[in-house]
Amino acid sequence: MVRQIQKAAVLGSGVMGSGIAAHLANIGIPTLLLDIVPRELTEDEKKKGLTLEDPQVRNRISQGNLQKLLKQKPAPLTSKKNIALIQAGNFEDDMKRLNEVDWIIEVVVENLDIKKKVFEQVDQYRKPGSIVSSNTSGISVEAMAEGRSEDFQRHFLGTHFFNPPRYLKLLEIIPTKKTDPEVLSFMKQFGEDVLGKGVVEAKDTPNFIANRIGTYGLLVTVKEMTKGGYSVGEVDSVTGPLVGRPKSATFRTLDVVGLDTFAHVAKNVYDQVEGEEKEVFEVPDFMKKMLENGWLGSKSGQGFFLKQGKEILELNPNTLQYEERKKLKTPSTEMSKQEKGLSNKLKALVYSKDRAGTLLWNIFSPVLVYSADLLGTIADDIVAIDNAMKWGFGWELGPFETWDAIGVEKSVAKMKEEGKKVPEWIEDMLASGVTSFYQEREDGLYFYHKGEFKLLEENPKVINLKRLKKQKGVIKKNSGASFIDLGDGVALLEFHSPNNAIGLDIIQMINFAVDEVEKNFKGLVIGNQGKNFCVGANLAMILMEAQDDNIFEIDIVVRHFQQAMMKIKYSSKPVVAAPFGMTLGGGTEVCLPAAHIQASAETYMGLVEVGVGLIPGGGGNKELYIKHLESMPSGVEFDLQKVANKVFETIAMAKVSTSGEEARDLNLLNRTDGISVNGDHLLYDAKQAVLSLYEKGYKPPVRKKIPVVGETGYATLLLGAQAMYLSGYISEHDLKIAKKLAYVIAGGKVPYGTEVDEQYLLDLEREAFLSLVEQPKSQARMQHMLVKGKPLRN
Repeated sequence: MVRQIQKAAVLGSGVMGSGIAAHLANIGIPTLLLDIVPRELTEDEKKKGLTLEDPQVRNRISQGNLQKLLKQKPAPLTSKKNIALIQAGNFEDDMKRLNEVDWIIEVVVENLDIKKKVFEQVDQYRKPGSIVSSNTSGISVEAMAEGRSEDFQRHFLGTHFFNPPRYLKLLEIIPTKKTDPEVLSFMKQFGEDVLGKGVVEAKDTPNFIANRIGTYGLLVTVKEMTKGGYSVGEVDSVTGPLVGRPKSATFRTLDVVGLDTFAHVAKNVYDQVEGEEKEVFEVPDFMKKMLENGWLGSKSGQGFFLKQGKEILELNPNTLQYEERKKLKTPSTEMSKQEKGLSNKLKALVYSKDRAGTLLWNIFSPVLVYSADLLGTIADDIVAIDNAMKWGFGWELGPFETWDAIGVEKSVAKMKEEGKKVPEWIEDMLASGVTSFYQEREDGLYFYHKGEFKLLEENPKVINLKRLKKQKGVIKKNSGASFIDLGDGVALLEFHSPNNAIGLDIIQMINFAVDEVEKNFKGLVIGNQGKNFCVGANLAMILMEAQDDNIFEIDIVVRHFQQAMMKIKYSSKPVVAAPFGMTLGGGTEVCLPAAHIQASAETYMGLVEVGVGLIPGGGGNKELYIKHLESMPSGVEFDLQKVANKVFETIAMAKVSTSGEEARDLNLLNRTDGISVNGDHLLYDAKQAVLSLYEKGYKPPVRKKIPVVGETGYATLLLGAQAMYLSGYISEHDLKIAKKLAYVIAGGKVPYGTEVDEQYLLDLEREAFLSLVEQPKSQARMQHMLVKGKPLRN
């Protein structure tokens, strides 16, 4: 059968349930969100004369939680309009509607008896063949399905999303003994291709994979802190980015998660295991005291950290008083900062005998041994464990990848010296002469599994650039970018300058890439796998030249940049831009002229130059204006001034999309541009877009003149800016920038409706950009952004 999930239902509308419903709505799946019926009226409902029988009272809980989605930060919805796809209801009136849906997800309270009651009702109303899953974070999936019909059991499994569902990549899928293999296989593929998740298959054990190891690691860290006399701040200063973990490190993570949630997850394992493992999962006394005090973290205003004014204080676990935050600075932390690559950084840290090295070794080694001990119990292979930790906890390297990074032989020798028991299968592996869990070979990545190496079978939609470059080499590269063969006649231009900022090196490679593609390829993808697509032009270079009065040099760079953007636009072969993450300023300017934009769902895109005292200089104003004009229905008269106003407002307010979908709302993407829900599939999707355009006989756009609002439109654009200045909303320098921007968008001093060519608009843009670069106040803004990382309002 060909399965499709066209409609879903989420049972339970709390933070997690409504978050899952929002994620489904983001990908276009209409969803029913149900919760319990209230037993009493609120004061407000009494005043309105409502009764417990009124639908708005009966749906109050799910409707209220649905509305909260619009206010939550970070936003669960990629666009506020997606809320229209979610319908609120309740467990008494709407259970019969479960026969309309293809997937039912239970997200009620973590209590087996309550879940079983809900599933009894589900079994009564669902249509045969519909998939049912539980978002439990640790209750036995087998136990939930007991007593249900055969069809229910064949279509039932655990689907454990991580919170917040929109942003965290991990989806643990937990089949039961009776789950139909076809259902499991479908859900794994659906999870990856449609939900955009990193899917791992877990076994039905307490807390599954990521929470089992993650909670163990956090509790080991707390015990080492107490034993070694470290402070909360010291631990966080070395357990974050320094070792390839998220910025929130250990205790900041606990504050975000909530100590109550964490204690519940820890208890889940504590109740079901024995011996030494049970000891680790016991929450320390000082944390129990914090729970009694209601110091749960961010949601209660204090936890391991307390913000007082601008200062952040740390909790002293011995006295339960808040103190000044401390950091751990030792020879090994300084040495690791000098090392290149995470593997070398970790070696410099864990084998050092100073306070930081000792702490990290005492945290890392038990977690590595624990992960190896659980192989076969929580997951079938090391890849599932590594991926779960990377996708669920934001680790750069999973436990076995970490072990490879610090050296398996050396670390095992040290563990044995200390009397630690290393799992037998690792002893056997080393005895057979194998010294790593992973091997990179010609045809791909291999992992150690039951005494031999197995090829890691990856989804063909995942393109790994590092591996591709090793296999195929690089056609041409310089310090800023590389030109690579993506296969099937498609080339890739990859940026790799610091922060992928655009300078002359990248501009040169854009020119080379377009020329080469026009001769020898079907088309070009501009994309990369850095932290962000591109944070804009090389601001440091612009500021340095401006301070040295080398405006002539900046003029040349801007001209080159504009010409390169026109080359992308008018290339005879399709150029597809694949933005993701931060795509700011010049990064957006690279995308706008492309034949097609294939954006990631998480693309934060915008022309933000005003924040550094400038306006876009690479054709961004012109291209955004053209995008707006092209979005107007053909053959229908429209108000040109309204178009100019909208473009002016977007650039003057430095609006940045908070998702790929919002980039479409801002007209940075048009209706035919694509959005990839799974970021790992972005380059594949962009490559497919190139091939599709090529096969349809791609022709570049025809150069045509552009109507502008001219002098009268310029005056209109300035009215709003003048009013904001007079009312004190913007500074004198903001007004100066607004005037330059208005002049460029209006097309200068020409009559309303005059049609001008692109080069004329580019010249206006360049002149305005250069005149602002010379301004001391703009230079001060650039300097502030480079030093402090945030805009200066002067």
